[in-house]
Amino acid sequence: MTEQAPSPLVRHRARLVRRGLVRVEVNVSRDDAGLVRDVAAALSDPERQAATRTLIRQRFGAPPPVGLKALLASAPLDDIDLERDRDVGRDVDL
Repeated sequence: MTEQAPSPLVRHRARLVRRGLVRVEVNVSRDDAGLVRDVAAALSDPERQAATRTLIRQRFGAPPPVGLKALLASAPLDDIDLERDRDVGRDVDL
């Protein structure tokens, strides 16, 4: 049996992986297809990629994680009574 050489597509995708690139497929409306292509082109352009990446992360990036202390500080606790009656338990006959 002879071994077949990898297809041109397989070789092309292997080169992309070595360059650190991944293939991404998205489904968008026909009206937005050009916009998505423009964003992809800006991210692949060495002169524009840093500014484009920063702009996209500022607008669409995940919000910074919020700790429990900050979450409680921002909670609306104005009308909530947080005081508890002191309960000393019940008498138990042992």
